Amino acid sequence: MRVLLVHGLGRTPLSMMFLARSLSQAGHRPEFFAYFPYVETHDRILRRLVRRLRTVSELGEEVGLVGHSFGGLLLREVIAALPDLKVRNLVMLGTPNQPPRLAARFYPYLPFRILRGTCGRNLTDPLYFRRLPKLRSPYTIVAGTAGWRGRLSPFRMEPNDGVVAVSETLVEDKDRPVLLPVMHTFLTINKMVRQVVIERLQG
Repeated sequence: MRVLLVHGLGRTPLSMMFLARSLSQAGHRPEFFAYFPYVETHDRILRRLVRRLRTVSELGEEVGLVGHSFGGLLLREVIAALPDLKVRNLVMLGTPNQPPRLAARFYPYLPFRILRGTCGRNLTDPLYFRRLPKLRSPYTIVAGTAGWRGRLSPFRMEPNDGVVAVSETLVEDKDRPVLLPVMHTFLTINKMVRQVVIERLQG
């Protein structure tokens, strides 16, 4: 099965290479989608991603989708834009499906605004999250829990992956994420995470 991998903000397709190799070994056909938030607007990135998957939709081919962090949000929007797209499973790795508190904390700093562009701005906008369409396809949330917790942590005692709290990964209150002791950065290379992705895509 074709599986499209979409990396997170500030990352590149290289961050998904270990996952792609595991998917290939499991008999899938991994592909990458690259985007550049420091030179592209959110809307332009989304249009390119829709074009990329429209052919798959028109062919009626089933596809697996895997997004790390912001990549998962892009894929959520694409699923809504292509209602005929047959998605076996959307696997979101550390995706902030609720407004992430760290984005609001760092957005005022110029380097963050330059490198993250309009994508970073959307992460700080509650309206953007309220407008996200409901997911109509099967999905899996993988959330890391290896982040620092304590009185001085921005997450206090909430389980988190160092960037996103588990509570911020939920699409709906009833969601039960797959919790793994992994930091946000390493979600795409961790062996346990890769195994979960393969299992969920096998159906």
